[in-house]
Amino acid sequence: MSKSHLCRLAMAGVLFTAATGAFAQASSPVSSATLTAIKSRGVLNCGVIGSAPNFSLPDSTGVMRGLDADLCRATAAAALGDANKVKFINLTPAQRLVAVQSGEVDVSYSQITWTLARESKSGVQFTGTYFFDTYGVLVPKALKVTNAKKLDGGSICMITGPGETNASEFFGNIKVRYKPVAFSEGEQLRKAFLAKRCDAAFHSLAALAAFKGTLGAQSNDYELLPETHALEPLAGVVRKGDDRWFDIVRYTLNAMINAEELGVNSKNVKSMASSTNSDVKRLLGTDSDLGPSMGLDKAWAANIIAQVGNYGEVFDRTFGTVGMPRAQNRLAAKGGLLYAVPMR
Repeated sequence: MSKSHLCRLAMAGVLFTAATGAFAQASSPVSSATLTAIKSRGVLNCGVIGSAPNFSLPDSTGVMRGLDADLCRATAAAALGDANKVKFINLTPAQRLVAVQSGEVDVSYSQITWTLARESKSGVQFTGTYFFDTYGVLVPKALKVTNAKKLDGGSICMITGPGETNASEFFGNIKVRYKPVAFSEGEQLRKAFLAKRCDAAFHSLAALAAFKGTLGAQSNDYELLPETHALEPLAGVVRKGDDRWFDIVRYTLNAMINAEELGVNSKNVKSMASSTNSDVKRLLGTDSDLGPSMGLDKAWAANIIAQVGNYGEVFDRTFGTVGMPRAQNRLAAKGGLLYAVPMR
């Protein structure tokens, strides 16, 4: 063998050793400054709207309820092992990204639509779509309006900022003139609509359906028009720069979806710990190091499921109570858009 060939082999060995060493270093657990801060204070600071039925709204005893609230609890269960260790911080739509950027909240579940511009310009990352929404229009039946084109010249209640932008696009596309009546918060919008300060409400379809469902017998006095506008993938938000915390929040949601796919829920999670199914064993930490790979306990996902539930359980106790169908929020295996990234 020539001397030059030996040199090339030696160099290749050096490069391979360096590459494998770098790979080993990269694949080892990386600490999270956010997780460290959360553990130090003993509570997760989670941003929510706080006035949105079925997303985040205190019940009669003051306990925050809804899909967003339960995702906060699930994140706390993953990070701290206790779903109750959450401090809910109410945010207006204008504050949602600012609170994440400034560090006021560790994560925000506040009905924020995942968009390219928000992620590229605002110093935040979206951790995964937890609810596929769209914009809709709610009108009183007494108005005798069967489609949005018949609202020409009417007054429309909406949310300041994104609501105004989407209303302009929606009504512009169908060539309908309207008078915007904008509010900073959903509760203000709902009160104004019921007080007949506007002819119709233009808002998140899920929020409108949930609102209609809270009206009891009066709900029959209102109807949702058939037209919808835009795709609104709602996602959790964290600050850019802490990749390990991003992983934790992303896979908290993923674990809830995966649990539903595997038939693991809050009622059977303890018995499922003895399952021989390899996917279940990895999810519940009986045969994997998925939790430790993110700086968490092996039982991180089991804690989420036991204390909060799988995705289907959470949806059923929030939106199921108002009769809203899961539609695109069904599992992909059942015709929806939700499916989990492989947990391995």
